[in-house]
Amino acid sequence: MAKKKKEAIAEEEIVYAPIQPQLITDTIEKNYMPYVMSVIVSRAIPEIDGLKPAHRKLLYTMYKMGLLSGGLTKSANIVGATMKLNPHGDAAIYETMVRLTRGHEALLHPLVESKGSFGKHYSSDMKYAASRYTECKLAPICTELFSSIDKDAVDMVDNYDGTMEEPVLLPTTFPNVLVMPNTGIAVGMASNTCSFNLGEVCDGAIALLKHPNLTTDKLMDIMKAPDFPGGGIILYDREQMRNIYETGSGGFRIRSRYTYDKDANCIDIVQIPYSTTIELIIKKIADLVKEGKIKEIVDFRDEIDLDGFKLTIDIRRGVDPDKLMNKLFKMTPLEDTFKCNFNILIDSVPRQMGVLEILQEWIIFRTACVRRELNFDLGKKNDKLHLLMGLGKILLDIDKAIRIIRRTEKEEDVIPNLEAGFDIDEVQANYIADIKLRNLNRQYILNRIAEIEDLQKQIAEIEGILADELKLRNYIAAQLVEIKKKYGAPRKSQIVHLDTIPDEPDEPTVENYPVRVVLTAEGYFKKITMRSLQGNDTQMLKDGDRILASFDANNVDELLIFSDQAQLYRMKLDDFDNVKASVLGDFLPAKLGMNEGEKPVYVRIFSGYPEDENMVFLFANGKGVRIPMSAYQTKSVRRKLTGAYSSASPFVAAFYEKEKEPFELLLINNADRAAVIKTSLIPKMSTRTSGGNQVVAMKKGQSLQLATDQLDGYELKGLRRTKLPATVSTYTRTEN
Repeated sequence: MAKKKKEAIAEEEIVYAPIQPQLITDTIEKNYMPYVMSVIVSRAIPEIDGLKPAHRKLLYTMYKMGLLSGGLTKSANIVGATMKLNPHGDAAIYETMVRLTRGHEALLHPLVESKGSFGKHYSSDMKYAASRYTECKLAPICTELFSSIDKDAVDMVDNYDGTMEEPVLLPTTFPNVLVMPNTGIAVGMASNTCSFNLGEVCDGAIALLKHPNLTTDKLMDIMKAPDFPGGGIILYDREQMRNIYETGSGGFRIRSRYTYDKDANCIDIVQIPYSTTIELIIKKIADLVKEGKIKEIVDFRDEIDLDGFKLTIDIRRGVDPDKLMNKLFKMTPLEDTFKCNFNILIDSVPRQMGVLEILQEWIIFRTACVRRELNFDLGKKNDKLHLLMGLGKILLDIDKAIRIIRRTEKEEDVIPNLEAGFDIDEVQANYIADIKLRNLNRQYILNRIAEIEDLQKQIAEIEGILADELKLRNYIAAQLVEIKKKYGAPRKSQIVHLDTIPDEPDEPTVENYPVRVVLTAEGYFKKITMRSLQGNDTQMLKDGDRILASFDANNVDELLIFSDQAQLYRMKLDDFDNVKASVLGDFLPAKLGMNEGEKPVYVRIFSGYPEDENMVFLFANGKGVRIPMSAYQTKSVRRKLTGAYSSASPFVAAFYEKEKEPFELLLINNADRAAVIKTSLIPKMSTRTSGGNQVVAMKKGQSLQLATDQLDGYELKGLRRTKLPATVSTYTRTEN
């Protein structure tokens, strides 16, 4: 098949746009600034009614659809109708509506009642269902948002194509700007407002209406702190909060709330900070567990159900749940900071304001709305009164009115003839002419005229309110009282003062389990789990070594270790690795960083510093002393303490004594002679380095060789002494 010849493509001449020199400032002013102002004013920043344009357009559409008093309707219908005011697309409109619903749980007082799945504010993975599956209507509290909107309370403007009108603002009868949280990012600025309790906001507004010079401190006593739909614990710092109330900028910390289930050994987190999600928390905990920074957690899982939020953390046996949570608060979003930026549009101008200033601006706005509403009512009532006054003149001679109408030949002359006949104006004449024939009776007219007195009282009352600023403020305050009574609810976020929270040290939580502690004369140390001992309990030792101490303990215990150079060391059992009985164990002098040639000679579990408990030391020169445990107490926790006992004579033995439970000691010298004394005979000294008193008599060349509380295997007859220094006698061993 012959190849087609490629047609020659004629090169088209490129026409370049002309370059026009322009100052960069002019370019920004003409091209960039209109976009910036559009985003700020028409999209991202809320206004004094607490709503962004997208919220307002949606709610107004639902209001015009009759969804304030009517039943639920498909969300898709609402979204479609809203597009007459908001041309940004159905997805954006529906997402806006989702956040306002009761099912989403993002607001303290939801503006939209919902049916169906709308996701959750505290979960990024729980997606809302499509608009064709869900149903919505306006919540009862929206009555307060649209109050008097049909009475010229706010300005109306044309929508984007001029086919209908929409309100510039909603005439909210309470400070919704402080009740509804909002977040928006504009160009060069942003807004992040938190929610406050409705009852407290109403009380604050009432106080400011009655006392225009209200201080920030007084307002803080009324509006204590923000309140969030998800609850949580607000860590309250008054100075920090005052800065937010005064400037509208700053931050405060919110902590999760939890309960501990002792039977299941798990922590149930039931409330988290408003600014985070369960997915972020789970990811952070997973990372910490994977990195080995948290070893106390066995498992964690999302248990959100119809009862609400719950994140469950299974913990290891013996772990303190409060200490673990304090650790998680520092390392995960279970404690988060809410950063405030109260940037509000006032007359289309963005302003960062404190809480007090926002309330002042709302009062100005609300006062203007109420004035317009009252003026509207006043006009209507004056018009009605004017008509009834004309009707009253007819009452004087009803027959004359009928006669005028019957004798008038042309229809267009009826109104002028009535005006002339009764000295009334055109409006009154039209009203009279439109009355049905059946109503032209004395009873009907008398009933209508009876309204005149009541109308005059209402008109006088409205005029009195409009003329007196104090009455106008009281009128607004009375509305707030009713709103609080009708919609007020207890706080959901708990307030905890920072100075009442103890400063927990950053100590790792230790898993607790029973262990066997073994110390040898050569300084080898073993920590053996009880499970390991069940398999093999034969202790491996170096040739010539012997077991100096062996006792049971718990992994969370702390040890006191005395060395032969009069030094005391403190170590946590958790610092030692678990080993088997068949290994030598840790070489303690190296583990503790002892001096060359220094060895451990005594070890016991640390149990505090009680006054009536003592360390008993015996020395080669035959002297002994009891040192109270309180003598070892220091202001700070020291790992090493020098001068733990006297170094004037070589160390022989150490014992732990409770004064209420003294015990007998067998003392043997190098001449193979012995005596038995009670520990209560040994003198008690408060100074750690005290050399003590002679407890056993010594001849020249003799020294104390052994002191033991294990008396089994010895014949003790004739060895017990009741006075010091004790004389020694020959002893006999009954066992090897």
